[in-house]
Parts: sequence; C-alpha cells; structure tokens
Amino acid sequence: MKLLEGKVAIVTGAARGIGAAIAERLAAHGAHVAFTYVSEGSADKAKAVEERITALGVKGKAYRSNAAIIGECESFVNDVLKEFGSIDICVNNAGISKDNLLLRMTPEQWDEVMQVNLKSVFNMTKQVIKPMMKARKGSIINMSSIIGLRGNAGQSSYAASKAGIIGFTKSVALELGSRNIRCNAIAPGFIETDMTQYLKEGDASKNFLEKIPLGRFGKAEEIADSTLFLASDLSSYVTGQVISVCGGLNT
Repeated sequence: MKLLEGKVAIVTGAARGIGAAIAERLAAHGAHVAFTYVSEGSADKAKAVEERITALGVKGKAYRSNAAIIGECESFVNDVLKEFGSIDICVNNAGISKDNLLLRMTPEQWDEVMQVNLKSVFNMTKQVIKPMMKARKGSIINMSSIIGLRGNAGQSSYAASKAGIIGFTKSVALELGSRNIRCNAIAPGFIETDMTQYLKEGDASKNFLEKIPLGRFGKAEEIADSTLFLASDLSSYVTGQVISVCGGLNT
C-alpha cells in the first residue's frame, strides 16, 4: 500500500545522504517530490536523484535553491506550486556543521551554521504554511539532531541550531494545529553519511559505538522511514513531537 499517493512533498538538501533517502522513500510511496540542492557541484547528484524518483512513476524535480535565503525560498515554493499544484509535505532537511571548540569558533562560523540549519527552517516553513493553511492540511517535518537534545563538545553552534529547531517545531505545532497542519521533528543519532564519515575512523568509531545500545551507526533509510511515518496519515494524531532515531543513544 502506498501511503502518500498523489501528495506533493518538498525536501530541502536532497542531492545526497539523508535528504536523498527521504526524497526517494516518499516517492516510493506515491508522492510527487520537489527537492533542492545548493552548489553547482551537486548538480549531477541531484539529477541522479531526480531520475531515480521519476523511475518510480511519480513526478520529481530538482531545484537549485538556498533555503538560508528567504527570497530563494519564496521563488522555489512559487515554482513548485506552479509545477506541482500544491504542497502537502515539507521536510526541512538542509544542514551543515562547522565543528570547533567555542574558544576557537569565529562569529562567521557560528552565523553560517545558524543561517543554514535554523534560519532555513523558518524561511521554508513561512512559505509553505500559506498554501497549507488555504488547504487546511499539511505535514511539516524538521530535521533536528540528537546533539540538539544532548549537546556535544566542539559542536556548540550545531547543537544550538538543532535545539532551536525543536523549540520552533513545538511552537509551530501549537500555532497551526487548528488548521490541521502538523509539525514534528526528527532527531537522528549517528547516521552513516558523508558528513559523519570521520566518526567511523580509528578509535573514534569504537568510542561512539560503545555509547549506542544497538551497537551500530544508523542508515539514512532509517531516517527516511521515520519521515514517511510523520508525512503520512499513520501519524495523523502526532504533532509537536521529537522522534529520536538514534539506536538508543538518548536513552
């Protein structure tokens, strides 16, 4: 059974990793998917994701758009509405890390993480709630992190941005619940992606694995499964929540 037949989903930052896995999982369940990438260097990867989506029998389209810039978000959402007709699901996935000890962190490093990780969520959500409110339905899913719940040495900017997403998510859920618009967050643990590849090297891998009850790193597809749940009617009575997908790390 396809859980998202005929629905339209937006996924930011989906040329690779968790975003690509989410875009493809939603498409596999019948959703038409519009997704973003930022750099010209990601164009080929984005095109490959687009082709895999359309091969599933649904519409898929990659857009080069920076979610950290509100004007680009507005243009992107308007283009999606023209091309796809509606927006039922928005997955705010775009994110970066600029790890550094606070003593050494520059204001520029801090600001860049906040722009990409947190302001992008505000930018995209502000745009998509307009058509969602008109339709009186929608699901917004924001990608936080286990680090936003626990903190981590050397990641104060990343932790702050991801914790901010949680507060934002809960506030939006309270504001828009009466319009049948749900807003939830996912807090991944250590997931196997290009961004976390360094964690699997040498002694660092053993140290991290010892802290995870399930004894392994997660897979992007496992985050995609949780996103599918929150995007579909299986979670029709779930809003304002944070689902930790972390192998028990936050237990």
